[in-house]
Amino acid sequence: MNFVLILSGLVLLIILWLVIDFRLGRRKHLSAASKMETNILHGSFEIFTHGKELFHDYFQEIREAKRHIHVLFYIVKDDAISQEFFTLLKEKAREGVEVRLLLDRLGSWKVKRAAVTALKEAGAQFAFSNRIKLPFLFYSAQVRNHRKISIIDGKIGYLGGYNIGKEYIDEDSSLSPWRDYHLKITGESVNSLQSEFLIDWNEYAGENLQDHHVYFPEPALKGAVRHQFLPTEAGQLEKNFIRLIQKAEHSIMIGTPYFIPSAAIFTELQEARRRGVSITIIVPFTADHLLVQEASFRYLRQLLKMGAAVYQYKNGFYHAKTIVIDDNICDIGTANFDQRSLFLNKEINCYIYDPDFIGRLKDIIEKDILDSEQLTLAALNKPNTLRTTKETIARAIAYFL
Repeated sequence: MNFVLILSGLVLLIILWLVIDFRLGRRKHLSAASKMETNILHGSFEIFTHGKELFHDYFQEIREAKRHIHVLFYIVKDDAISQEFFTLLKEKAREGVEVRLLLDRLGSWKVKRAAVTALKEAGAQFAFSNRIKLPFLFYSAQVRNHRKISIIDGKIGYLGGYNIGKEYIDEDSSLSPWRDYHLKITGESVNSLQSEFLIDWNEYAGENLQDHHVYFPEPALKGAVRHQFLPTEAGQLEKNFIRLIQKAEHSIMIGTPYFIPSAAIFTELQEARRRGVSITIIVPFTADHLLVQEASFRYLRQLLKMGAAVYQYKNGFYHAKTIVIDDNICDIGTANFDQRSLFLNKEINCYIYDPDFIGRLKDIIEKDILDSEQLTLAALNKPNTLRTTKETIARAIAYFL
């Protein structure tokens, strides 16, 4: 009996510590986070939807870099493509090109100390972002730097959903082919991506380089695509998504690997449906994480009742992150449509206001819908004890999925 009482007391103390740690950590994070978004910018855009094509282009631009290569990723694995990536960076550093690499500490946990040492010995500069640290160990373990941006010579930028690992180039049989959206950007807005990288570099590497004009060259061409970047953290993304949804007059299209909206966002989606806005959602048929699919079902079930269309992508794994509002605005970035991206992660999204680009994106989405199976309310309501159990568990921990 004494043992049970002691064990129960320890469990309660741990739970109390986790709650206090998380609440105080979040309060500190909220007080420190500053709202940032760029003005309307102009640039030129390419969109990649296949990893092999993206990384062929990306690695070639790295090979041709003359002055500096600045890279921030959430995940870099320890596999063949990751080693090729590190080899390229080391080669460029030995050539005298400035290389700075910033990786999320937990997302890139497979990166070995030897690989970091080799990068530094070659002359590259390296830092981990978002380390787990005191005094809020649990909260800091939850807040990840989920941004994926690269800037090459201050002239070319990349932003989107791809990380570096074999699954992203269709070499993981369980998740192949991998479907994602990633932007290649040229024009004046590359300077804004550069600035965002340097803000994160200063925070985690302790080096302030914002006043170094060499990183901000005058763009050769301005570009025609109107857009802006919105870096977010600590709950800022929720308000951005709500504003997007409120702008919709005719249609909302959402592509996401994880559909776990906040209560406020879900209310806005329901309100949009009530005023006659069509809602189309694309999610994966096959999940890559435990319980994320079950966490989405309670939201999808209600939207289906209201006449929304939901498609489960079946030609591999769907990891794209996009929102299209009417034919006026599209959002492509690093943020998922889930509560982790909304409230915990550092993210960066690009809002694009160009009709031609939005038309191209909608063509891509329509192709993805053709590679999907429409989810029905009857399928979700069919009795399934295991699924119901998973939904119950997922609902309790949806914030952290």
